[in-house]
Amino acid sequence: MVNKKKLLIFAWFCALGGMLMSLYFSDIMKLVPCVLCWYQRVMLYPLVVIIPIGILKNDKNIPFYVLPFSVIGMIIALYHNLLYYGVIPEAIAPCTFGVSCTTKLIELFGFVTIPMMSLIAFSVITISMSAYIRMRK
Repeated sequence: MVNKKKLLIFAWFCALGGMLMSLYFSDIMKLVPCVLCWYQRVMLYPLVVIIPIGILKNDKNIPFYVLPFSVIGMIIALYHNLLYYGVIPEAIAPCTFGVSCTTKLIELFGFVTIPMMSLIAFSVITISMSAYIRMRK
């Protein structure tokens, strides 16, 4: 049985891993983030601080601070994936300058892209917070 604190720590590691990977891609690999990538970072980076503060303060309401960030980030990441894979036409993309939101920069194992990694991270964080709420009841 997974306890509530482990769910929070797991969610924090997902947020931290996502932040470190995004910084690695942009600062070490020199890949320029697109507009949607920046929006996703805006939703992810605060979680690296919010989650451990909630853990340290033993705040039972932490999911309610985390979920707005993770759900909005997940929606942006889902939109980015739909755009990336051509489900949504590129004509309605917010990327009007700089790097295109559909530029294929990395494909690990032939199918895991940067937008997919983001969607997975936000989904795992959202599921962890939802499970935490269910365990409270």
